[in-house]
Amino acid sequence: MNGRAVKTIFDHEMARFWRTPWESLASPVVSTVLYFVVFGAAIGGRIPSVEGVSYGAFIVPGLIMLTVLQQSIANASFGIFFPKFAGTMYEILAAPMSFIEVVAGYVGAAALKSIIIAVVIHLTAMVFVDLPMAHPVWALGFLTLTAVSFSLFGFLMGLWAKDWQQLQFIPLMVVTPLVFLGGAFYSASMLPPFWQGVAHLNPVLYLISGFRWAYFGMADVPVGLSLAAVTVFLALGLTAVWAIFRTGWRLRA
Repeated sequence: MNGRAVKTIFDHEMARFWRTPWESLASPVVSTVLYFVVFGAAIGGRIPSVEGVSYGAFIVPGLIMLTVLQQSIANASFGIFFPKFAGTMYEILAAPMSFIEVVAGYVGAAALKSIIIAVVIHLTAMVFVDLPMAHPVWALGFLTLTAVSFSLFGFLMGLWAKDWQQLQFIPLMVVTPLVFLGGAFYSASMLPPFWQGVAHLNPVLYLISGFRWAYFGMADVPVGLSLAAVTVFLALGLTAVWAIFRTGWRLRA
């Protein structure tokens, strides 16, 4: 393992993160406050609690997961797409490092950025609601696995995209709707039986449910299924990245 190569890519990506504090940190805080104002005040007035948890606190894991998925994909996809756009991808491919080191640098930085933002959102939410955490170790572990898995998907999307429009397509048209329909702001048990079945076909439901269990000890699906889902995401991402670097698809075009 070429640790210096990994550190170089990692430091470069993190430096870009710290150079733009407004976009990187302040923007998620503002978005969280707006969600609390809109959902907490408007809907929370009609739904005081969900299974004994105040509605304001109930939506926090969903808010964090929404942001983590979006930020993981966005940061990793931009990080690898920009060398393609600028024509410097060949320098990365010609450098004395394996694809594991390239992926570790870009994906590691993207995942860490998402985790930092998640912590900031959690601290912001504590200003508005009493926010217990029943299983903090599980929360951190599950958050890390999710951030790494979707940073891998973002990395893949950055390799796949041919232009900036394609880079924005999946986060806006696929990921965000799946999160909103995956129980980010409600429990699947509140839905009619038919729609509960439909909701359980949404893979994001398992991520949000597992993360919410870490906070309140309540879940829409068994915790084991949530862990299995994020493990499958991670395995699929790793397999796809290995196949791309093995074949050179979209790398040398």
